[in-house]
Amino acid sequence: MFFNAARAAFFGFVILLVAGFLSVQAQANSYSLNGALKQGGLIYGTVTPGSQVQLDKTTVKVSKDGLFLLGFGRLAEPQSQLLITYPDGQQANETLQIEKQDYKISRIDGLPKTKVTPNPEATKRIIADNTAVKEARLKVSDETFFASGFDWPAKGRISGVFGSQRILNGKPRSPHKGVDIAAPVGTLITASADGVISLKHEDMYLMGKTVMIDHGFGLQSIYIHMNEILVKEGQKVKKGDPVGKIGQSGRATGPHLHWGVSLKNVALDPLLLLK
Repeated sequence: MFFNAARAAFFGFVILLVAGFLSVQAQANSYSLNGALKQGGLIYGTVTPGSQVQLDKTTVKVSKDGLFLLGFGRLAEPQSQLLITYPDGQQANETLQIEKQDYKISRIDGLPKTKVTPNPEATKRIIADNTAVKEARLKVSDETFFASGFDWPAKGRISGVFGSQRILNGKPRSPHKGVDIAAPVGTLITASADGVISLKHEDMYLMGKTVMIDHGFGLQSIYIHMNEILVKEGQKVKKGDPVGKIGQSGRATGPHLHWGVSLKNVALDPLLLLK
């Protein structure tokens, strides 16, 4: 009788121990999403370390600490499917509802004809410039500089917003992929978040003096139309560090900074990254 009672007590203890372990496992399996679930939005995600994340069946990079990023383009679909597979094999599946944005129409007249309809020589330069930017955006480092958060890169008047349809000299062109900040020539431009300078170019045909910052995981910011560049390629910068000065280089009707942010090849709305 004593043996049977002892054995029953032992197995009862084991069952409780296993149940408690599974309970802890279930509690440990979690994720969180912070940011703007809307077109042009960026989501900062955290998940149980060692988990796998997919968005619409595409694998998402996850840091060893469980950080990941999700980006939604200008015309993102109203729904997106998030699938998380935890280290123990359990899964979480969520349908994300993506809010639609209404975009303005931006008309800019008085631009030099060669800046709107470039000649063959200028077209070659534009293609080369765009290729350099695309190659920089393909860099997907393991750094998580983006954890610093984003801040304004310059002080000035907002003269252009993300997503607006551009009508240049009466001709439709590609939508605006950033935010324009108008300010006097020489106004300081600072890094909007921690990162590494991934591209520096002194004379792009349309963009003028241009700098890009790699914030990790394929998240990049770009600073266009500068009057002066104050950084070197490969240089590490902290949020708020000087990177250049506002100008009117490239295709610009007045001194301003074009500030853009992208996750790999997906252009995002910089204003949605600000607190």
